Amino acid sequence: MLAPDGQEWLSRASRGPEQVLGRSGATQALNRFALMYPAKANTKDAFVQDFHSFRQALNVASADQRVLVLVNAPAEQEAKLRESLRSVANDGAVIGRFHFDFDQGTQWKTNIDGTSDKSGIVLIRPGEFGLKGKVLKQLPLDTENEQIIASMQKANDQFAATTEKKVYSQHVAKGTRQGVYFEGAVPYGEDRDGDGQVDRRGGGRGRGGFGGRGAGGRPTP
Repeated sequence: MLAPDGQEWLSRASRGPEQVLGRSGATQALNRFALMYPAKANTKDAFVQDFHSFRQALNVASADQRVLVLVNAPAEQEAKLRESLRSVANDGAVIGRFHFDFDQGTQWKTNIDGTSDKSGIVLIRPGEFGLKGKVLKQLPLDTENEQIIASMQKANDQFAATTEKKVYSQHVAKGTRQGVYFEGAVPYGEDRDGDGQVDRRGGGRGRGGFGGRGAGGRPTP
């Protein structure tokens, strides 16, 4: 946990919230930090999520078992859409239930079934390992926000009803058997000795086996 300046440590670092904040005191700690640093702006105006690549967005959406909302727009329209879609991304029926990504090109269509030649707001069902996907719905870029939210809810209901929750160990084992591997931008593994290099001892991910984000999570109803 860091203070808003990104410099002051509010807690020690570890692998998960229970290790950092304690199994029984996590909620109290988070509430305390929230009171220490109250919001200075309306959270409904928060920026819309965006990944550094569509490839990463699809993989993370698969891992978290969420519908991916891709905004595929020409460069001259993207800035306006980033602004207008804030109320969509931060709507109570949407926030925490989807992932968003912006992409101006056409390369994203390579491994996605059901794509259209037109630009649009594309609701994508990620594949089991985040390497492929299928279009659930595509909306014109000028669709009203209320209709976008309604379409997203419908797509999410369909996705949740037809997607089985992943069991981490089984998912990883299946990916290993099939030779699935997601090459991430950051090397897999941990720098345990603090020398700035990823340690290669121990752990399948550090040795280059099945890795990345492709396991865990559940459909979010």
